Amino acid sequence: MKSILDRRDFLKTGSTAIAGFYIIPDYISKLAPSDRVSVAHIGVNGMGQNHIHWFAALPAVQTVALCDVDSINLGKGMEELMKANPQAKAETYADFRRILERKDIDAITCATPDHWHAQIANMAFESGKDVYGEKPLSFSAREGKRMLKSMLKHDRIFQLGTQIHAGENYHRVVEIIKSGVLGKIHTIRLWKTSDPPTLPISNEHTVPSHLDWDFWQGPAPVREYTKERTHLTYRYFLDYSGGVFQDFWCHIADIAWWAVGPQGLTSVSARGEKVEGQGDTPKWIDIDYQFHDLKLYWTSKQPELPKVIDGHIGAYFEGTNGTLCCNYSDRIISINGQIMKDIESIPVGTLSRSPGHQQNFIDSVKSRKQPESNLEYVRKMTLPMHLGLISWRLGRPLIWNEQKEKFKKDKEANKLLDRKYRKEYDWI
Repeated sequence: MKSILDRRDFLKTGSTAIAGFYIIPDYISKLAPSDRVSVAHIGVNGMGQNHIHWFAALPAVQTVALCDVDSINLGKGMEELMKANPQAKAETYADFRRILERKDIDAITCATPDHWHAQIANMAFESGKDVYGEKPLSFSAREGKRMLKSMLKHDRIFQLGTQIHAGENYHRVVEIIKSGVLGKIHTIRLWKTSDPPTLPISNEHTVPSHLDWDFWQGPAPVREYTKERTHLTYRYFLDYSGGVFQDFWCHIADIAWWAVGPQGLTSVSARGEKVEGQGDTPKWIDIDYQFHDLKLYWTSKQPELPKVIDGHIGAYFEGTNGTLCCNYSDRIISINGQIMKDIESIPVGTLSRSPGHQQNFIDSVKSRKQPESNLEYVRKMTLPMHLGLISWRLGRPLIWNEQKEKFKKDKEANKLLDRKYRKEYDWI
């Protein structure tokens, strides 16, 4: 259960501190409905409840609809909305398509399991709605490419829910690294510790009456129901996600792509073990990425290096002149044997600060300018995650052609870049 607790701890400490407050301002009632962005939330369990609170706290937002295929979660979502804003008047739905049909809705947020992310976003773009989508961007690599194409075609706005991106520490780390004080960055090490839960083999296959199991599976393959395949533990099944690795990649890879922007990926080599029990995602996974002039390593253990910040997640940048290690809220810099937390000679504010991750999205909806965690950027940042998982599944190194976005002479690996949607749910 450690990984789930880590995620909850992050929600309580990191994202809520960054994204805003849970009490709705008194002056929200003074804004006319026509001046607000009408938002609907699709998937209101887990992160979806945070979406409800975060957006209800923004004066320029009115929440007009909630959707979930589990009626119990839907009821809880409405309870949370009433706590956040007793004045809200929202309709509830079990089928997100009914939300997309409404012309009075400007934007949707999506906090469904990973295997629904891309399809819901693309259908929202087609219906003229902007999207705030939860991590990861998509279930497969090719889905991300289709999302970008659809967003550009329909002139929509997209923000990935990398809430930590709005934090002061990440902004300052980027300023320091981009200043060049560390010299040429030649190696980046990313890690996320935490063992996934062992899900025992279940003999309970009766679908609860409050859950539409067929719709929950949607475009994924049809499987016999077990409660472990739904809600918070779904991510330990490759049918829907990629375990702790896929859950947390964007949390920390974001700072690497923002600060350095790795380019020219040529090879991916992963190793690891499968989780015990009912799940089939990695128990642990280590990956070596070779870029044109940069090595990047992902590990499931904290690297044994000098000047590393202890913690369950982190990034370590090695430059020709020094190193920098950071996590969500802290950093440590080492240059010529001198250890420091900041460098006063590098101006603060050369990088514009965020108004708040959700506020940034709403501002973008109004201005029609893409937000900080925009789709073009996050697709580049997310793609190596998918490739690393494919290397792990096949148990061998892979050679990547960045221009063609495919593996070289490897039909088996290229097949895993995408997945056909189940016919009954292939709606795009």
